[in-house]
Order: sequence, then structure tokens, then C-alpha cells
Amino acid sequence: MGRNNERNIKKHNDKLHKEQDKAKKAAMARKEKLKQITKQFNANKQNEINK
Repeated sequence: MGRNNERNIKKHNDKLHKEQDKAKKAAMARKEKLKQITKQFNANKQNEINK
């Protein structure tokens, strides 16, 4: 019985895709957080200029 049977390959691919999805979600969350921080910073900067 070989190590590279269909079940093991599927299990490995599922695990790999799960990790990749997790990394993508983390990257998207960081981008969104950065967007919010930037937006808030720009708003505060604009308020300071207007005062």
C-alpha cells in the first residue's frame, strides 16, 4: 500500500487549502483594518486643518 493513495492526497489537499484560505482571510482582515485606520487618520487630519 503506497503512501500516495487518493485518500491521503485528498486529506493533504484539504488541509493545504484550509491553511491557504486562513492566510487569505488574515490578509484581507489586515487590509480592511488598515483602510479603517487610514480613513480615521485622514478624517482627523482634515478636522485639524479646518479648525
